[in-house]
Amino acid sequence: MGKVLVISEANQRIFDKHNLSDSLIISFLNDGSIAFGSSKKQGNLKVYKITKEINGKDIELWFSMPEGAFVAEAVWPKGSIQEFKSTMEGLGRMIHFPNVKSFVYLKENDDLKAQMAQFGIKDEEHLQFLLMKNGWIDFSKSRLNAEPSPEQMVVLPRENGDTITSRTTWFKDHIEFYELERN
Repeated sequence: MGKVLVISEANQRIFDKHNLSDSLIISFLNDGSIAFGSSKKQGNLKVYKITKEINGKDIELWFSMPEGAFVAEAVWPKGSIQEFKSTMEGLGRMIHFPNVKSFVYLKENDDLKAQMAQFGIKDEEHLQFLLMKNGWIDFSKSRLNAEPSPEQMVVLPRENGDTITSRTTWFKDHIEFYELERN
């Protein structure tokens, strides 16, 4: 629950087919049963099998967590959990955020301040609001295995139809934004 939970476009179609809403998916983390014995607990990518009874039927979802990343991904089970790889293409919609007042961090950087002013972003709080309102992860441009820290490419849709992108990392329980670019 301390990570940003995302759903890929491909998994979203499956969840829609099975009538699994965002709140229902999040509820797996709150009161589902974790099968530690059949989860992938070793390596840089941890994947946990969680089951929950819904309408009298046990439903299983997997939740993957790349080491050092701020994202966790909710996925529909397919194949072997031990062989599971993080999504590498398309976009992932953010559906849950850490339950803390502030999880966005911006270094003192004149270039970043200028970019924020250009895009009408006032401060960290405003950037966090935009992220929570309609933020996405671009899996194809993210590097979840990068060393020393995984990189996630954040996409923020704007009202005029274009998007802002930013390379981000997880730094001391905060999402650190680097440069902002118009897409």
